[in-house]
Amino acid sequence: MNLPRSVVAAARPAFRPPTQPIRNIVHRLTPSSSSARWQSTQASRNLHQRAPLKAQSATATATESQAYESTNPALSFPCLDAVESRSASLSRRSLSGPEPSYTTGNHQSFYSRQPLLLDWGGVLPEFNVAYETWGTLNKEKSNAILLHTGLSASSHAHSTEANPKPGWWEKFIGSGKPLDTDKYFVICTNVIGGCYGSTGPSSIDPANGERYATRFPILTMEDMVRAQFRLLDALGIEKLYASVGSSMGGMQSLAAGVLFSERVGRIVSISGCARSHPYSIAMRHTQRQVLMMDPNWSRGFYYDGVPPHGGMKLAREIATVTYRSGPEWEQRFGRRRADPSRPPALCPDFLIETYLDHAGEKWCLEYDPNSLLYVSKAMDLFDLGQEHRNRINKLRAKNEGKLQAFVAGQNINANANGDLCNLTLPDNPYEEQDQSADATANPENELIAAIDPHEPPPDLVAGLKPLVVTPTLVLGVASDILFPAWQQREIATTIRRTGNRNVTHIELGEEKSLFGHDTFLLDLENVGGSVKDFLG
Repeated sequence: MNLPRSVVAAARPAFRPPTQPIRNIVHRLTPSSSSARWQSTQASRNLHQRAPLKAQSATATATESQAYESTNPALSFPCLDAVESRSASLSRRSLSGPEPSYTTGNHQSFYSRQPLLLDWGGVLPEFNVAYETWGTLNKEKSNAILLHTGLSASSHAHSTEANPKPGWWEKFIGSGKPLDTDKYFVICTNVIGGCYGSTGPSSIDPANGERYATRFPILTMEDMVRAQFRLLDALGIEKLYASVGSSMGGMQSLAAGVLFSERVGRIVSISGCARSHPYSIAMRHTQRQVLMMDPNWSRGFYYDGVPPHGGMKLAREIATVTYRSGPEWEQRFGRRRADPSRPPALCPDFLIETYLDHAGEKWCLEYDPNSLLYVSKAMDLFDLGQEHRNRINKLRAKNEGKLQAFVAGQNINANANGDLCNLTLPDNPYEEQDQSADATANPENELIAAIDPHEPPPDLVAGLKPLVVTPTLVLGVASDILFPAWQQREIATTIRRTGNRNVTHIELGEEKSLFGHDTFLLDLENVGGSVKDFLG
């Protein structure tokens, strides 16, 4: 509805035409002129720095001389105030001590004096593996289960006398539980690259006495598994009863079977994959990007200052979106707002927004940002296909001299790996490619797709050939968007194509679980029950 011009005119303050050229007026809009328009411009520029109460009351004290300041009051931003407040607090703390400690409590530690050659050419001259155990190792040492973790989990899968805090798989481990401690000796480690006691970017480099930071070498899932098997060697365990893992742990459980097929009796892979796929890589990439764009990240050298908590919070919020499912959130949150009685805000307002905000706030100081970068990148690099394995084996053979040099006590020139640490971006941006041209370049793949689009590629079948006689349980969840159920079907089908006749594949439909990727943490009945039946 249009108001009469007379009403609009009456509502406006008196306005006098300028008595000088407009150009001169523009030049006079400076702080010294105390112009109302200049004040309005400055108010907009300083919006994020203004205190919420002042922002909300901006028009309450408006006078006629401030008539042009704003039609509406400025919004408050409590979410930004919280970030700024945390930065100030961490800045004060950084003056008297290091960044937050990430330890989750008492654990055992295995220290290896023997250097570890990594897949992409890096070397760890020595390393620690934090671990915890439950149950009793029998005399034959044949009842050990190696439990692999997800990306950010510690070795604390279950409470212990030394650390009574509930673990991340508390209900799945214990007497009569899926990982039955009356039968099995359960071992869980924090992966190398992590920050809960195992060697990672926040650890001290023995070469210079400083933290590795981003001088830490690039890792792979296989590197993590090799470090774990060093621990098994120290414990005198020649063969595992089973290798069990979920999410990233599901990838590691497969890698353990491929690398050490003679030392793994059974495999349980839950919500994992045999090779990382584009969607999962993309989601982890966005997490790394928001973290690295936080000015406090300082290219990884933040340990004596303010950690990039803002980037970590956003990264966790992105990750949380991938961990759960839309149908669950529809039931749990719907379109409800946190406080319907208040006007909408740009900060968290809907219940789902407040949930994500809380998840980010809770986690942003609990995990080392550099560990997130390195471990998530290791997940992206995961590929059990034979072609990739051949490439890595050649690279390892080429770098074997580094390992021998360390054993001989010789120093290695850090600049020798310069090319491995550099990446030159292409001059031209990515352009869409003709799919038909891709198929022409790979006629074998085109033939396979024509026969059965669900048939696994021969390269992956060849890569998983070491599992030909290993009993394997593969479990997927239909509501999982991070590791979709088709990826677990691919694992099961591929292992069967190797000739393995002892593959159990279970897929939980949405009628059984709406929890998405996090189902492996929450569904004791279906996930836990399947694991218990398979191991028994």
